[in-house]
Amino acid sequence: MTLSDVQTYDDARLALAEGRDELIPEPFASRLMDGVEHPLTVFRELRGLSNADLARASGVNRVQIRDIEAGRASGSVRTVAALAEALGIDASDLVA
Repeated sequence: MTLSDVQTYDDARLALAEGRDELIPEPFASRLMDGVEHPLTVFRELRGLSNADLARASGVNRVQIRDIEAGRASGSVRTVAALAEALGIDASDLVA
């Protein structure tokens, strides 16, 4: 273990304690790291939301959400921002 490892660990623990970060359960983290699924799908399911639930919470059409999850569309900056806000994450987390 290096000093950098210890500092990274300490920074992560502080961010979590201050509510600036969250722990993602391993099955969801693995899905995000595998890169097979769109991050939107993983975060939506992590939050326990259906496409319709996310559409209501974000104001984004559920067909558009399905298209983004399937890789048929990428969504505008405004759309991605609305989805991220509804999911409680940074928009950068949804960039596949």
